[in-house]
Amino acid sequence: MARARKAKKPDPLKLTLAALESNDLARVRAVLAELHPADIAALLEGLPPESRVAVWRQVDTEKMGEVLLELPETVRTDLLAQLDDQTVIAAVRSLDTDDIADLIPDLSDDLISEILFALDKQDRQRLDTALSFAEDTAGGLMNLDAVTVRENITIEVVLRYLRRRGELPEHTNSLFVVDRTDRLLGVLSLSKVLTTDPGQRVSQIMYRDIIKFVATTPDKEVAAAFERYNLLSAPVVDENNRLLGRITVDDVVDVIREEADREILSLAGLRAEEDLFATVRQTVRNRWTWIAINLVTAFIASRVIGLFEGTIERLVALASLMPIVAGVGGNTGNQTITMIVRALALGRISETNARALFAKEIGVSLMNGVVWGGLLGVIAYLLYRSVPLALVMTAAMILNLMLAAVAGVAIPLVRHRLGRDPAQGSSVMITAITDSGGFFIFLGLATLVLM
Repeated sequence: MARARKAKKPDPLKLTLAALESNDLARVRAVLAELHPADIAALLEGLPPESRVAVWRQVDTEKMGEVLLELPETVRTDLLAQLDDQTVIAAVRSLDTDDIADLIPDLSDDLISEILFALDKQDRQRLDTALSFAEDTAGGLMNLDAVTVRENITIEVVLRYLRRRGELPEHTNSLFVVDRTDRLLGVLSLSKVLTTDPGQRVSQIMYRDIIKFVATTPDKEVAAAFERYNLLSAPVVDENNRLLGRITVDDVVDVIREEADREILSLAGLRAEEDLFATVRQTVRNRWTWIAINLVTAFIASRVIGLFEGTIERLVALASLMPIVAGVGGNTGNQTITMIVRALALGRISETNARALFAKEIGVSLMNGVVWGGLLGVIAYLLYRSVPLALVMTAAMILNLMLAAVAGVAIPLVRHRLGRDPAQGSSVMITAITDSGGFFIFLGLATLVLM
């Protein structure tokens, strides 16, 4: 008997656009009611500005705060502007304190004052703590809802405390053991609590050798540690080892995703995350810098070709072969840069291994140059029956691949040493170097050998 096929869920974007076309706002609200806040955010991001505003107004106020947290900053700012102050306050009050801290930078001073006034004293203190740390640190990443216990109590007491407490914070897989001054002593996993003899004391089964983060630790280091040690949560402490809060894996996933997005944009020369439906002016402003730089480098490459106009006129075959040298060099350089930028992001490159890295990449480029340059030399000979031209093609390929390797390692390393983003515009720069260098090497060798 044939297995029944699972019905494919309808696309919320298509359903929403169809409802908007028929001006059926009730249907829009029905679609939104079935979606998770993250899915609503994805839906809003995929809508044109006019439709986006119309749909945003149909989102339940209780969900608005969570939806705002899931949106890119560019879209979030525009949608916040569509809300009156009372709606913003209602949306924000449903969030945890650390989530409110994430939205504070996008709000006006007057609105921040009203939100603070609407919070109770404890939540205001918690919000002050969350806002006291930079956004890209462990303190800015942490949430403040850590559950703590003392080391001298029994597991039976812990279980009674948890039952009396009721619901645990999301992603709680362990409790934090502290002393009377909130200094962190260790971690007690929930699995131990559930499987250990209730008569044992916390001090007997807690983990004392734990991974923890000082509040000023950069978020990139936090993300790397979560990945390396397969963490689900980790405590955050101050310089005196007093517990401040905890970081959970869902927050770290956001950091990893944002860092990946930033690197992709930077490699293309984009300065910031761009709204898919941003205005023409905003889009041009985000893209123009490296386009202008690319224009200059392209002009330089054309001038390099102009230096050898006489050589090209006398041997037309050069015009058809030189783009191959430049193109392969550019591709090789981009491969190297991508690897180096990733290694820098993961903290795997230092002054001690940079020289070995240079040597390795030059070796790789030399081998590739000999293999693929030799192959292209053979093809050039078969096409034009010229041994000198084949030798020029092979030599030019080897030299340009070596240039691409050196530039591919040097560009991100130098930018990193200068405190700049190693990914920013690197692909544009390597293409410029391999184009101009490839043309100069190929035509220069052709002039020396063939003329």
